[in-house]
Amino acid sequence: MPNTSPMTYERVAVVLQEIGMVSKQKAQSVLDDFAAYAHDELKPYEVACTLVSFGLAVSVHADDIDYLEPGYAWLLEEAAAVTGGAVTVSDVRLHEGEFEGDSRDDVLEFRCNGRPVSIPAEHFSDEYYDQLAACDAIAEVSPDGDPRSFRLVDFARERHGVYDSIMVLTTPEQAQALQRDLGLTIR
Repeated sequence: MPNTSPMTYERVAVVLQEIGMVSKQKAQSVLDDFAAYAHDELKPYEVACTLVSFGLAVSVHADDIDYLEPGYAWLLEEAAAVTGGAVTVSDVRLHEGEFEGDSRDDVLEFRCNGRPVSIPAEHFSDEYYDQLAACDAIAEVSPDGDPRSFRLVDFARERHGVYDSIMVLTTPEQAQALQRDLGLTIR
């Protein structure tokens, strides 16, 4: 039966400890960092964002960024960090096509543990990620031989809201628990 307690940083910390995603020390460290509002009720998107705060997920910024190629490199480095060193990312390159109409077809390439990866990306501007391509690239950073993989976190959305995409590294069982206990949908 799902827990009906208000969603707070404190509640998220308890759930993440119960399902083995964070240690007691990590949970306490995050609660200390967010002590001023650890007991405040969170909206569904804020619950998803807590996974980034606990070091379990990567957030793909939905608003404008300064530069695409360094931005993708940073995202992939963040995803590799979430794996705890199980994955290394190198040689991140964005091969830009020509703008045709309102968009440009690009190719994001990188190496993941030495393996070449190529992801098609469509950019409407030099200042915004292709959310699908970014999420696909992060999914490629999932550790081999590990039951965990990067999955998209979905949540109830407010009308006209702009939301980052959140990618969490989780096992299938942990994904079910996040859905059951935190009200998140993990895809």
